[in-house]
Amino acid sequence: MRICSAQPHDLAKLLAFRQEAAAWLSRLGTDQWQRPYPTDKLLATIEAGQVFMVRDGDTTAATITLTLEAEEGLWAEDELREPSLFINKLTVARTHADQNVGGRLLDWAGDRGHRAGAKWLRLDAWTTNTGLQAYYLRQGFQHIRTVRQGTAVNGGPRVSGWLAQRATRPAAHGFADDAPAPERVAQWPIQRLSGMQ
Repeated sequence: MRICSAQPHDLAKLLAFRQEAAAWLSRLGTDQWQRPYPTDKLLATIEAGQVFMVRDGDTTAATITLTLEAEEGLWAEDELREPSLFINKLTVARTHADQNVGGRLLDWAGDRGHRAGAKWLRLDAWTTNTGLQAYYLRQGFQHIRTVRQGTAVNGGPRVSGWLAQRATRPAAHGFADDAPAPERVAQWPIQRLSGMQ
């Protein structure tokens, strides 16, 4: 399996991928991702080089978005001063479930962050999805706090405010990494706020 940057022509595939994940999550009894994600925001992250895809031959096995931009209202000012990469929209295809693709992808993200000079790999998970939260804890993330106030990107109430982080570190993730090398954090501006989730 290899990791590469998503391209604008992948937009429809990524939207369908998210819909597939939302249907699976609904069958599990969670409301996660039941509201559509704004297409223009997804395209903007693709064009910014923040969306990555795991490909297994011609099949998309997983996707992850890595950004320097924190969603407004989640992280404190002192936290935003620490060099961090933020994980969004980590999704694994049902065809590749139970193969540790997600864990390896988190290791890849942590390794990428480490190479870029980031201190933390951070995320905000669905507030009511306790199974997902437990998964991230098993992956070595530490729960920081849960934020319930505010508005989500899609216009609804804040529903993804379970905050967690783990230190970046070198990792042998086992993917062929075809993504461009990350820029060094020192070249990036101080953590910005964004409406992306």
